[in-house]
Amino acid sequence: MRIPMKVDYGVRALMELAAVYGEGQVRTADIAYRQGIPEAYLDQLMTTLNKFGFVISRRGPQGGHKLAMPPSEINLAMVMRTLDGNTSPLDCFINPQDCALSESCAQQEVWKSVEDAVQEVLSNITLADLSLRQKYLAGSRV
Repeated sequence: MRIPMKVDYGVRALMELAAVYGEGQVRTADIAYRQGIPEAYLDQLMTTLNKFGFVISRRGPQGGHKLAMPPSEINLAMVMRTLDGNTSPLDCFINPQDCALSESCAQQEVWKSVEDAVQEVLSNITLADLSLRQKYLAGSRV
């Protein structure tokens, strides 16, 4: 399974906001700098995350972004669906009518099991979980 760059960048940006949840806003430029994300691209991602209710954004000199809900309420499956849309490993899961073998395909069962397992893992990992892990990993390198 390959994670699209926009999902990777989006999760990293949300992690930045989760780390300071309840403490105020963070500027796009600061997130971009710390995470090595092109600022113009991050602006687009933040607009999408705002549109779908993950972040609250405010423009202007005192502007920035903050999470719209607690980090414990945002899981990776939600972020992946929002930023990537299609998380299915095969197109025939979405449009079975496009494949003549769809109804009798033994592979499809295997890939469906893989998709279900991935979704289960992503649904059970929240930004709060990742934040704790990030703090632990950062502390272990000191």
